[in-house]
Amino acid sequence: MTRYDVKRELKQCYAPKNTDWALVDVPAQQFIAVDGRGDPNTSPDYARAVEALYTVAYTIKFTSKRTLDRDFVVGPLEGLWWSDRPEVFITRDKGAWHWRMLVSQPDWITEDLIDECRQAALAKKKLATIADVRRETLEEGTSAQLLHVGPYDDEGPALARLHHEYLAANDLTMSGHHHEIYLGDSRRTEPAELRTVLRQPVRRA
Repeated sequence: MTRYDVKRELKQCYAPKNTDWALVDVPAQQFIAVDGRGDPNTSPDYARAVEALYTVAYTIKFTSKRTLDRDFVVGPLEGLWWSDRPEVFITRDKGAWHWRMLVSQPDWITEDLIDECRQAALAKKKLATIADVRRETLEEGTSAQLLHVGPYDDEGPALARLHHEYLAANDLTMSGHHHEIYLGDSRRTEPAELRTVLRQPVRRA
């Protein structure tokens, strides 16, 4: 059985080489998702959201393999981030951040299967946030994207270049939420070696 791996299938989205902003065409994808607000470093809701997502994600993986004979690699953690004040991402005022944490799902995973696995995971794990896990579809299309290497808190200059230089220079405006894909595990990786895909859906101004 060949395992589906979104990082291999969508290399342009999950394995970019460019470390400065460049445009990429992002296909429609489906995810499981949980929403919240606040500093991801200190918010208990954030920690519970991530635990719930991965509990459901692995339940889906094993159910798909057992009942459909189709296996896949569970994707990396991803997040959409937004605020009423976009400058808080440059200033790193994390308490004002809204977030939607995501894990990509193969296209053969149906909403009914997600619902079934959510209920099974909730019955086994007893983590209330599992009930908040839902299916989410993104159609980002044309997006500015780069690979950031280093601590998350060092993203500010790259985001400042995007907001104050790149968009205007290319006659672009933002058309969706800031998107991050976490390619490393911050619990096991030195901050200087963390790799994060930064993405911003855009349209012509």
